[in-house]
Amino acid sequence: MPYFETADGTRLAYEDYGTGKPIVFVASWALGADMWEYQVPFFVEQGYRCVLLDRRGHGRSDRPSGGYDIDTRADDLATLVEHLDLREITLVGHSSGGGEVARYLVRHGEERVSRVAFVSAVLPFLKRTDDNPQGAPEMLCEAVIAQFRKDRPKWFAQRAQGFYATHLGNDASPALVDLTLRRCLDTAPWATIEVWRSTFHADHREGLRAITVPTLVVHGTADQSAIVEMTGRRTAQLVPGCVYKEYPTGGHGLFATHSEQLNNDILDLIKG
Repeated sequence: MPYFETADGTRLAYEDYGTGKPIVFVASWALGADMWEYQVPFFVEQGYRCVLLDRRGHGRSDRPSGGYDIDTRADDLATLVEHLDLREITLVGHSSGGGEVARYLVRHGEERVSRVAFVSAVLPFLKRTDDNPQGAPEMLCEAVIAQFRKDRPKWFAQRAQGFYATHLGNDASPALVDLTLRRCLDTAPWATIEVWRSTFHADHREGLRAITVPTLVVHGTADQSAIVEMTGRRTAQLVPGCVYKEYPTGGHGLFATHSEQLNNDILDLIKG
């Protein structure tokens, strides 16, 4: 398992498969590199290099007490890119990983980046403020954190089926749902809380307006984790010239339930 070291001495795990132009996959909050198992074989067989990161506190990476703010997490991503000297990258971010991709572009620019895909991303800004009335009240963020502190497994278990929108007939077996739940619970409890809080407070609106590379925004209409009216549709309105794809039966976990459609949409972005 390869690792690299960040500026604060944290060791982060990553995976690297294939050759060709690189695609860097940035995982969801509470999930690690393994979530991309339905994307990696497809893109390696298409002739691309797939690089996957376990963010701090997740997967096989170190579990430090700090560094879970959005800027540090974006800098961690940049350190990986520089460690491997990746160029002409397609950045693919899911959920909170989409926020890390967006903040990477703000802090480190587009010099190494050719394309971006935001998949079920929790963008542009979740918190309700005077200039963001579509957001959610801060008390909601703190109420969820209180549930984590009381019974974190219960919170994830109650949302496991909804994550894949199985009520709409999506093909997500009980085994897949159970695996996803176990992966979420393997994430450091401290990281679970801190990344959640950071994601809720991060405002990406200005950064999204500044994106100039070709961008794909993909979201599920049935996403219960990142409600499409609050996230995907607003993101698509902010990113200049982006391609917006909405999957009518897609939940938050469309990387698994709609993997074929998603993979082909990302491939179209890369080849476009």
